[in-house]
Amino acid sequence: MSNYTDKVALITGGSSGIGRATALAFAREGAKVVIAARGAERGDAVVREIRAAGGEALFVRTDVSQAGQVEALVAQTVKTYGRLDCAFNNAATEAGVFALTGDFSEEEFDRCIAINLKSVWLCMKYELQQMLGQGGGAIVNTSSVNGLGGAQQGALYSAAKSGTLALTKSAAREYAERGIRVNALVAGAFRTPMLEGVFERFSGGDPEAAKAVESQYAQLTALKRVGRPEEAAEAVLWLCSDAASYVTGHSMIVDGGMTAPFR
Repeated sequence: MSNYTDKVALITGGSSGIGRATALAFAREGAKVVIAARGAERGDAVVREIRAAGGEALFVRTDVSQAGQVEALVAQTVKTYGRLDCAFNNAATEAGVFALTGDFSEEEFDRCIAINLKSVWLCMKYELQQMLGQGGGAIVNTSSVNGLGGAQQGALYSAAKSGTLALTKSAAREYAERGIRVNALVAGAFRTPMLEGVFERFSGGDPEAAKAVESQYAQLTALKRVGRPEEAAEAVLWLCSDAASYVTGHSMIVDGGMTAPFR
C-alpha cells in the first residue's frame, strides 16, 4: 500500500461502516483524516480512536445534501490541513427501498436522491475546485451493485447509485488531464449498520429471522459470506494511491462475486 504520510483524506459518512473502516485505514497509512457525518457522537468516537492510535483526525458535522455545509466542510479541511489529496464520498441512506416503484412518495424520492446522489455531486463540486487549485487529487464515490441494474423494491436507491456511476465517469473524463482521478467503489454486501438495519427490517425485528435473512443473502455471493468493511476500505485506499495512477473512470466491483454471473 502506498504511504499516505503528509496526505489529507476526507471521508463523508465516515462515522460508521465502510466510511469508518476507510478513515481508520487512511490514518493507519499516515494520512491526516477529516471525517464528515451528521452524527457527532459517532464521528467524535472515530476521531478519538484514530488519535489513540497516534494518527491525526478531525470531525466536521455535515449534512452533505446541503451545499453550504459541504462548501464549509472542504474549507475547514483546507484551513486545518492545508490541502485535500483524497476524497471518499460515501455518505448514504437506505431511503428509497422497501416499496414498489409506483408506491414511493415524492418526499421519499427527494430524500433518497438528495442524500444518495445530490450529495455526491455537491461533494465533488467543492472537492474538484480545491484539487484543481492545488494541481490534482483522487476521488472515490460509493455506488452499489444495485446501481448496476434494477432492484425489486429498491428503484429509487438503484437510480441514485446508478447516477453516481454516471457522475463518476463523466467527471473522470473531464478532469483527467488536470491531474484528478475519479473512480467508484461498487459495493456489495458489507456488514454495516445500514445493512444490518435492512436485515432487521426484512425479519420484522426477530433476531433469529435476521440471521436467516443474512445467511440467504450470503448465499448469493461466490464467497458465501457478507464482507467486512475493512475489505472495502482497502479497495478505496488502492484507488486513491499512486499504485492506481492509470486508473480513472473505473467502477470497481467489490461484492464477493455476487454479480459475477451477470457481468
